[in-house]
Amino acid sequence: MNQVASVSPSNTNAASRTSGNKDGHVGLAAVELRVVYDGFVAVENTSLQVAPGESFGIVGESGSGKSTVLRAICGLAPLASGKVQLISAGNGSGDSKALPAPGSKAFRRLVQMVFQDPYGSLHPRQTVDRILAEPLAIHGIDDAETRIERALDEVGLGNGFRFRYPHQLSGGQRQRIAIARALILEPQIMLLDEPTSALDASVQAEVLNLLEDLRHKRGLTFIMVSHDLAVVTHMCEKLMVMQRGQTVELLSSSDLAAHQVHQEYTRNLMVASAGFSRETAAR
Repeated sequence: MNQVASVSPSNTNAASRTSGNKDGHVGLAAVELRVVYDGFVAVENTSLQVAPGESFGIVGESGSGKSTVLRAICGLAPLASGKVQLISAGNGSGDSKALPAPGSKAFRRLVQMVFQDPYGSLHPRQTVDRILAEPLAIHGIDDAETRIERALDEVGLGNGFRFRYPHQLSGGQRQRIAIARALILEPQIMLLDEPTSALDASVQAEVLNLLEDLRHKRGLTFIMVSHDLAVVTHMCEKLMVMQRGQTVELLSSSDLAAHQVHQEYTRNLMVASAGFSRETAAR
């Protein structure tokens, strides 16, 4: 697909890369999630497990429930039933006594989300400095100066952007600020809700490369939602296909690239993604 055509070749094979040291890092399990809004079942009995340092994709057409799953994981969508649990390296079920419970302040520090719309996710009347300082204040972290400078450097902006307002930034710059805001608490899991879909094609590639570099550097666990099969194949090692709030299929990115799928719905998604191929995504 064109939007990832300029992604650097060194980052193209998610399954073949290691993602940093996984020791001491956490993954996440979601078990039989069910989300209901005013009688409408948005997500039904959906489960997934993401190992520490792994990148996991969720794909499906609009309205399939994929973004709702992310919101349920981080507590922005109410769970009618099911559970979310952090898991540690070498312990598939995790230690509930040692790892923060969902909804707790400690959980929210470990699990951060980057939203789809960089124009709506930043407060228009706050400077970048204040946007980045706010989560530090909420969590009682004192070294704001150092963390803000480091976060801006990590997303490729630098200190010169610190006192600008969102309306003074491009879409790609705004999304980099959103990523910096998520990173500033030093999380271990990043929830990415179509983080490049609102951006121009060339900017999409830059942001995808940035995210992949950060994942490798920090040993982050990614759960990424996208309607774009090429993006998910490029970024993720495993993926889940959703339709009407339910899981259709679980498979690896290499299986998807090789067209080794089992469900007709997944095949239809591939056909709808004109020009989809792993080779195209790698160029």
